[in-house]
Amino acid sequence: MYEVFLCAFFPPFRLQVHPLEYFSELGYIGLFISAFLAATILPLSSEAVLIALLLAGLPPMPLLVVATVGNVLGSTTNYAIGYWGGNTLTRKLLRVSDHEYDKACTHYNKYGVFSLLFSWLPVVGDPLTIVAGIAQTSIWLFILLVTLGKLGRYLVLTYAVLSTSAS
Repeated sequence: MYEVFLCAFFPPFRLQVHPLEYFSELGYIGLFISAFLAATILPLSSEAVLIALLLAGLPPMPLLVVATVGNVLGSTTNYAIGYWGGNTLTRKLLRVSDHEYDKACTHYNKYGVFSLLFSWLPVVGDPLTIVAGIAQTSIWLFILLVTLGKLGRYLVLTYAVLSTSAS
């Protein structure tokens, strides 16, 4: 599915090259795009691109900033769809399954707004950001909590990659 999307929006994309390789070749821009798209329902891994760029020797601080900003903006897009689109449009447009949506609602209702610290988690993370929009959570609180969670994940990953590659 995402190959069709990439071909439509990134004409130089070649189907014989894996999308993560393509994004890695683009450097910071590729990391931003992969982080943004990975924060939506598209099945991409910005972590793989970040790891490739770290191992290629790019400085970690700018990579952390680019990955975090891209991922938070992607989550903010989900929030906006939930905020303005509501439950029905969200399920149709983003194709969030009833199971994923119900799981995110349960998590959000159980742990409240602080569940957004876990918006980086697979499966439940993206629907959580949509639910926050539907619940009309304060945008500033949303951005703060999502940024902390996503930055924390990228920091841990960066530390792990740099400490293992140094030995």
